[in-house]
Amino acid sequence: MSLAFLGFTLLAALIFAKLEIEIEGEHGWAAKLPTWRVEKHFLLDLFFGSRPLTGYHVWAFLFVFFTFHMPFFFTPGSWTVRSELHAVGAYTLFWIVEDALWFVMNPHYGWKKFTRENVWWHKRWVLGLPVDYWVLGTISLALLLA
Repeated sequence: MSLAFLGFTLLAALIFAKLEIEIEGEHGWAAKLPTWRVEKHFLLDLFFGSRPLTGYHVWAFLFVFFTFHMPFFFTPGSWTVRSELHAVGAYTLFWIVEDALWFVMNPHYGWKKFTRENVWWHKRWVLGLPVDYWVLGTISLALLLA
């Protein structure tokens, strides 16, 4: 993985965080958006941190996933197992950084309000951060170093 690719990932996360702040405002996790949502399902407990699944998030996740795979469509023969691992690792890193930046840059939150008490959609925390950051950060690092 190159530094340019890492830089692209971090800049894209910043831009998307700003977009999402404009869309959601103080109501994180699409709480007030006109979108469908699945509040409870055992698969959400297993794979989604017990958060609701919303139409907004499904389309956002798919769009960003597609974006990280776009180079494969424009550069024939560029897909390899290693490049796929890097794309998925960068995609995962993107969402961790984007989520953290949403809090840092959102005038309704900031780091001081980034706590279990103020952020209902992150249900499990360790060492002051959502468990997702630790788990997905480790997975992202492993994939990017592959």
